[in-house]
Amino acid sequence: MAIRVALHHRTSYRFDRAVKVSPHEIRLRPAPHCRTPVLGYSLNVDPAKNFLNWQQDPYGNWIARLVFPDPATALDITVDLVADMTVVNPFDFFVEPYAETYPFAYAPALAKELIPFLDAAPAGPRLAAWLAAFRSTLRANERTVEMLVRLNQQLQHEIRYLVRMEPGVQTPEETFDRAQGSCRDSGWLLVQILRQLGLQKRSFHIHQSCTITHPHEPGSARERNGEVMAPACPQPARTFMT
Repeated sequence: MAIRVALHHRTSYRFDRAVKVSPHEIRLRPAPHCRTPVLGYSLNVDPAKNFLNWQQDPYGNWIARLVFPDPATALDITVDLVADMTVVNPFDFFVEPYAETYPFAYAPALAKELIPFLDAAPAGPRLAAWLAAFRSTLRANERTVEMLVRLNQQLQHEIRYLVRMEPGVQTPEETFDRAQGSCRDSGWLLVQILRQLGLQKRSFHIHQSCTITHPHEPGSARERNGEVMAPACPQPARTFMT
């Protein structure tokens, strides 16, 4: 029997006078393609007098855009969600025949769509050394999925998980130097490693990560949900929203 989880998430602001509240973009709703069944979802906003429009970004993530016509002395955003924690087989996907072994070349039409996700940042000395060592272990015609599992296992042994409350994401060099990082740090490290290996990769988390973007907070973090590793048919396995 699957476990059901109830999530209650509330963000509150109090002002010492009535202020004009700027438009807000709220990313607190699971993406429609997430594999975890969402049995119930609600978004409640106070001031109740607002204009709400649901939009989707280019990656299919839900965005609630709120406009507040009147000044307010408080702002409350409350999300309630019930999810069915069904066991999901992470290997329940099909890999295109041309991508079954590594290395491979993406199909021309797909390669054009993946250009933004193949753009890797310049590798620092620690990342470059790690990549060189890993490439030396690659076997001729190694199965792509097995290679990715091996890569993940190696990182899991080398990078210790850390609950990190500070804002921002560590660079790959920082993560290697410290040999530890939060899920977002390890996720970004994995993104850069796979792109350096010629595999498309979006940033992803294996749990739900919520981001509220406030116009009055320069540099507010935005994270995109991700998809896995090799071309799959008909749709790649995906994770929860980030």
